[in-house]
Amino acid sequence: MRSGSFLKVVGFAVGALCATLGAAPAAESVPPMPAIEAGASPLGAAKPIAAWVTFCQSYAAECAGSSAEPARITLTAASWAQIVAVNKRVNKSVRAMTDMDHLGVPDRWDLAEDGIGDCEDYQLLKRHLLAAAGLPKRAMRMTVVIDEKGEGHAVLTLITDRGDLVLDNKTSQILPWHRTGYVFVKRESQDAVAWVSLGGVTSPAMTANR
Repeated sequence: MRSGSFLKVVGFAVGALCATLGAAPAAESVPPMPAIEAGASPLGAAKPIAAWVTFCQSYAAECAGSSAEPARITLTAASWAQIVAVNKRVNKSVRAMTDMDHLGVPDRWDLAEDGIGDCEDYQLLKRHLLAAAGLPKRAMRMTVVIDEKGEGHAVLTLITDRGDLVLDNKTSQILPWHRTGYVFVKRESQDAVAWVSLGGVTSPAMTANR
């Protein structure tokens, strides 16, 4: 399946699912919205990931942002159902493989156009689909963490009116950032094509079912 085809298939499936959930979300399929929590606090400028810079050169529209967009996502039953649906669908649809095994390079960021990707590709695809559904890209930030194995990992942080929520390919649970068990290193800035430090703040709780 070539580049645009996989995105169209996943996008269509997510759109249909989100429409269904938005109209009549079933209690057993859509978890309750999270409680209101404090978000993580950026601590100043940080060096962008090199592969992210290359990604932005190839996918300029994915990195383009606007300060006119909302800085936070207002969670409603409909927007929460969309987020849950996209997270589950992408986690199920993309086949996990390292960039070295897949492409013969150490690190490349893309939208998993052929249905294969590693951690950052899952998250970039989720952001692409959620932005297409109307959520503000400015409030969805690629984030670098240290995972439970002490290894570098990428997640998508949703900055919401209920705190910072993490979309992850290791689990389809959507957790507040401080419940993931990760060390938060840095993420995209909301105000420029730049990155900000998160100070290596350690989340105290470990994610279940990993």
